[in-house]
Amino acid sequence: MREEARGALLHGVPARVIKMRDDGRLDREAALIGKARPLVIDELGFLPLDADGARLLFQVFADAYERQSVVITTNLEFSRWGSVFGDDQMAAAVIDRIVHHGRLVQFRGESHRVRHALMQEG
Repeated sequence: MREEARGALLHGVPARVIKMRDDGRLDREAALIGKARPLVIDELGFLPLDADGARLLFQVFADAYERQSVVITTNLEFSRWGSVFGDDQMAAAVIDRIVHHGRLVQFRGESHRVRHALMQEG
């Protein structure tokens, strides 16, 4: 019997967490994020974070450190994460937690989406 991975895909996590905070449900959301196996944060840095979003996302990483498997997808190299978090020190702290036990997988070459795009020159 095949087991399926159960996790949380957190696309747009900062906006989601800020909304939960504003609605008074932040503890509930944090508990759900804390149970995700693995925790997947998709396209980190694709959308800008405000200061509150950056702090809340930092807290997600800090809480997950050494307790959860975390998968992060991003097109940004680590040197550009300071712009994502709006603070180089906060970005360095997140990167430190990630690389301590992490594995970096880089994909090079042509994008799968570009290669199979419906709108091609021709």
